[in-house]
Amino acid sequence: MKYVIIGIIILIALIIVAFIMRRKHTAVINKLEVEKLQIQHKPILEQLTKVKQLNMNGETEEKFERWRGSWTEVMDDHMPAIDELLFDAEEAIDRLRFRKATEIEKEIESKIAYADGEMNRILEELDELIGSEELNRVEMEDLKKRHKAARKSLLAHQHSFGNAAGRLEKRLESIRPRFEEYDELTASGNYLKARETVLGLSDEAKETFALIEDVPVLLSEIQTKIPQSIRELRAGLREMEDGGYFIAHLKMEERLSEIERELDDLKLSLESLEVAEVKERTILLEEEINGFYDKLEKEVYARHYVEENHAHIAADLGELSAFTRSTADEARFVQQNYRLSEQEAAIPEAALEQVAGMEKRFNLLTGRINAGQSASSVLEEELKAIDEESKQLLDEQARFSDRLKELRVNETDARARLSELGRILQETDRKLYKANTPGIPEDMDVRLEEAEEQLFIVSRNLQEMPLNMALVNESLAKAEGYIDEVSKKADEMLENVDLIERLIQYGNRYRSNPAINEQLAEAEEAFHQCRYGKALEDAASAVEAAEPGALKKIEVLVKQEV
Repeated sequence: MKYVIIGIIILIALIIVAFIMRRKHTAVINKLEVEKLQIQHKPILEQLTKVKQLNMNGETEEKFERWRGSWTEVMDDHMPAIDELLFDAEEAIDRLRFRKATEIEKEIESKIAYADGEMNRILEELDELIGSEELNRVEMEDLKKRHKAARKSLLAHQHSFGNAAGRLEKRLESIRPRFEEYDELTASGNYLKARETVLGLSDEAKETFALIEDVPVLLSEIQTKIPQSIRELRAGLREMEDGGYFIAHLKMEERLSEIERELDDLKLSLESLEVAEVKERTILLEEEINGFYDKLEKEVYARHYVEENHAHIAADLGELSAFTRSTADEARFVQQNYRLSEQEAAIPEAALEQVAGMEKRFNLLTGRINAGQSASSVLEEELKAIDEESKQLLDEQARFSDRLKELRVNETDARARLSELGRILQETDRKLYKANTPGIPEDMDVRLEEAEEQLFIVSRNLQEMPLNMALVNESLAKAEGYIDEVSKKADEMLENVDLIERLIQYGNRYRSNPAINEQLAEAEEAFHQCRYGKALEDAASAVEAAEPGALKKIEVLVKQEV
């Protein structure tokens, strides 16, 4: 019974495997059937029909026969063979001969690949031929139309081409044989070769058509537009010279004559159809001529600036000179009472020299303006430079004058601050000696003496003549530091004294404890010896030992009372 069950299981497994394999191979066959149908439905016959409507001569006829033969071979030989193999594969699948079916499927795939490749090749070549014929026809019609228009334009407007007309006419005539060559190739069915002719002719014709468009424009530039600009420039030059402008430095007349000679050379180059070179050079000449207009316009604006600003800049320079002398006088007076740094002391003299130099330059500039033998643009540049330098020096002198005034203000502030610091020090000293303490520690007395000495130094510096405010401010800042520190230390000492007393009072309740009593006794002894740091340490240690957290409560209470 056991072996029967195993046999049944094996049989079922084999049936399942056979079913799966059958479905797999059936799917492959169906796929191959679809691929075969796709090959059969490729539109080769329709394309061959289109080709047959063309001139069936020469190259076209030869290709047509080859394409038709290849297509017939695929359809009459390969397709039936594929059908037969598909039938054999289906029969092998039905008989569960899957290995045989696999071999047949591979053979079918090979034949389908060959047939598909052949059909695609035929289609590509057909498309190339048909496409070439269509492109040739469209492009050649356009070329013939443009050729006719170009020839008509050349004949109707021959004067606008000058001596280049003959060469252009020859180039147009040289295109005609290419048209005839194309017609002959098309008539003989050589469409692909005709395509090569069209492509070559297209490049040549486009170049000729471009010449026909460019030559009249360039000739107009050389013969009319640029010469007209030169005449206008010369008229403008004469008008400006008559108006008193000095423009000899621009050397325009010489350059305009050179341009006229260059135009003659460009005209000869244009007759030789050297269009690219002529176009590039013409653009540069136009830019140069426009630059001449810009230079003349600059002279006009420069003259206007000089005329509008010369007087007020002269007035500004006069005010600067007066202000600089006033500032120098002020500096001499201030130096009797205040000491200036070497750099600051040199400012007035340097400013006077700079003003004298500007006045000299301005006087020379005024002479050149009156002489009328200098370019307005040069005069404008120098006038602007003087104006800018004048404004800059005026700002510097204003800042220096403010600095001189600040010295007096700083002195007043320093004396007031010295008085305030003296008051703070006296208040600190009074507070210390009035406080209910056993005495003042030696280090605090030293701090008070040092602070007092710093105030003396500030006072002495303020008595010097002339005053060195930099030294005064330095010593004042140092004194402020000392007094601030001694004031803080005094407040801290008095706060500690109060805290020590509170701690000892609070600790008295724990005197019954010998260790605490001993620490409190040591704290009291240190307190009476003015060793407040030691006293605070011992008292705090005793109280914390007796009652943890008591120190914090007493510190908070003391701070609140303060």
